[in-house]
Amino acid sequence: MDNTPTEDDTAGRPDTGGDLSRRSLLGSSARLAVGVGVLGAVASTRSGATAAATPSLPHPVAGLRPPDTALARQAMRFARDESSEILFNHVMRSYHFGALLLDRAGARYDRELLFIGSVLHDLGLVERFTTPTERFELDGADAARRFLRQRGMANDRVEVVWDAIALHTNATIAARKRPEIAAVAAGAGVDVGGRGLEDLDPDDVAEVLAAYPRTGFKRDTVDTMLDHCRRKPMAYFTHPFAEVGRRHIPDFAVPTVEDVVLAAPFPD
Repeated sequence: MDNTPTEDDTAGRPDTGGDLSRRSLLGSSARLAVGVGVLGAVASTRSGATAAATPSLPHPVAGLRPPDTALARQAMRFARDESSEILFNHVMRSYHFGALLLDRAGARYDRELLFIGSVLHDLGLVERFTTPTERFELDGADAARRFLRQRGMANDRVEVVWDAIALHTNATIAARKRPEIAAVAAGAGVDVGGRGLEDLDPDDVAEVLAAYPRTGFKRDTVDTMLDHCRRKPMAYFTHPFAEVGRRHIPDFAVPTVEDVVLAAPFPD
């Protein structure tokens, strides 16, 4: 199986590493730090609810054509089949917003890696990939790694996708990584909290929203976070989900960092 990106899809591999992502994308990424912990916490994670009306690749939206490679098509189909329509539309919007930010900055990046990282970034919110103990980003990164290895993706590329998914709720760290990793976090951050939205062309944003609508996204996002806090509260120690749990769940048992420091087994 040939999963090699086309010349148009790769748009050049970054040759400046994390410096490129810091210079280009994240003027806006730094602003994503506030509230970015809810990135990807999107709703209605019932496995198997598909977004049947979503167009197949390639489908240009806001001037962007998703990379037309076999592996990109397989990843999109996998995300669509496993996710609710709300979740699938979120990951597609995230791809477009992240790519638009990079293109606006003139960044060189691998479109296939950005696309796959974006469309698979919330697998950890899908029921069958949710483990009893890990935070959802790690569940999703592990599920994506298995999927991509089974389809023959080179290991170094798989690890870029793994990092992009595992780090997507921490934009300030993701911003120090290569552009594809930074843009998964940034694109999801635009969609979840609107951080960096002002850096995008309003016409492009309207086109993305028309193609992949936000139908009940906000309420389902909060419901998803609460569901995870109830299922495996200690997975979200020091995680932004815990703040939602403390606000809404009586006697939420997850300690704060302060609690841990003060309870340390030392005499001072």
